[in-house]
Amino acid sequence: MTFDEFDFHSDIRKGVKIAGFREPSPIQEMAIPIIEAGKDMVGQAHTGTGKTAAFGLPMLHKIANGEIERALVITPTRELATQVSDELYHLGRFAGIRTLTVYGGVGYGRQIALIHKGVQIVVATPGRLKDLYKKGKIDIFNPEIVVLDEADEMLDMGFLEEIKEIFEYIPQNRQTLLFSATMPEPIKELADDILYNPEFISVVKKDEATTNNIIDQRYYVIHEHERDDAIVKLLETENTDKCIVFCRMKREVDRLSEHLSAMGFNAKGLHGDMEQYERDAMIKGYRRGEIKIMVATDVASRGLDVKNVSHVFNYHIPFDPQSYVHRIGRTGRAGKSGQAITLVSTEEFRELQRIQKEVGADMRLATITNNTNSIDNSSIEYLANMIRNTEIHSDVDRLLHHLQGMDHQLFLKKIASMIMNEQDYSSENQIGLNQEKVDEIMDSYIHQKRGAKGNNRRKKR
Repeated sequence: MTFDEFDFHSDIRKGVKIAGFREPSPIQEMAIPIIEAGKDMVGQAHTGTGKTAAFGLPMLHKIANGEIERALVITPTRELATQVSDELYHLGRFAGIRTLTVYGGVGYGRQIALIHKGVQIVVATPGRLKDLYKKGKIDIFNPEIVVLDEADEMLDMGFLEEIKEIFEYIPQNRQTLLFSATMPEPIKELADDILYNPEFISVVKKDEATTNNIIDQRYYVIHEHERDDAIVKLLETENTDKCIVFCRMKREVDRLSEHLSAMGFNAKGLHGDMEQYERDAMIKGYRRGEIKIMVATDVASRGLDVKNVSHVFNYHIPFDPQSYVHRIGRTGRAGKSGQAITLVSTEEFRELQRIQKEVGADMRLATITNNTNSIDNSSIEYLANMIRNTEIHSDVDRLLHHLQGMDHQLFLKKIASMIMNEQDYSSENQIGLNQEKVDEIMDSYIHQKRGAKGNNRRKKR
């Protein structure tokens, strides 16, 4: 099937051609006829499968044809709102269709003014949109099509109540479309509340409903003090294109991104305390490939759709199983394989097992063993700085006198080798505990637990 078979408005077909679309993806092939027919719809699909065009093209076609005047798309984050708005603008620009992105962190005035001037499509985040409706600032904006994009992400970010309130301001005679990668019970209940007799479509296989089966998932059991060394070693040894390193807290993002930059990596941080212009510049640079390593919190990365992310690293194990699913979902998109690597301390290992069980993740234990004769880049830089900063010994001239006639390059290599041989790099030879050691630790943990229970019973008696 080709896009020509959909018989879109000529100006929309032109946008499709310029965008380079030829054959529709599975979600587009299934969704477009349903949306064109005016039916409500629930679509289950991962990010990166072509969802924006799936709902955007029939929506743009209806506006270009004069069938509807306005449409609303609700997304969980500013970054995704900007991304969706840009794509809709480029697909509909030849039809003169105007789009507006509405989100918090900037002034209300311009957003309200443009809505009153008659933009046809608004792409908004829940918080700002709810505020505008609640304060009566955009009563004139009555969309005939409403799209909830990444509904499960909005649930995870705590936007469910805002979504329900927004729909109290929107006319009942509308077409409603809901897209979500997963279908937890609250999303099913929301669909029952806001959709009328919807069609259900899915391009998510049963074995992909939790964690994507084309993602190779590994974990390294480390001691807490090894965490920085481990992430540096992994970044040096993995063949990464673009990658994301997830941290739990904003201060970890700042510290780790600075540490990696100091080690010579092309790394930048992303978290919620950054100014909007900083976030926009960082994401734009990352998309273009000017930044290779994004160090981010979970919230900062929600809804982020970036192509060719080869690796996701969990610097710390996430707080809950669903966060793990969302984190690793940043890689392995649009049919491509990806790598998801988690660092877990011996104290966190039980938590990792819980995540494995709850999301059905096929994770394997791994280690990194170095050649004992090799020294990593960070140690080389440390030695180089040590040599640069060493004070000249008072008897060095007497030593050099005894070495007269030796080749200059050979002399430097021998002196450097003496220094390197004297350093202890034994702790660098392996990152991660092997299965035998992990089993020993877990056996010890189980015995301690049983002993503690026995002591408690004796105390009760």
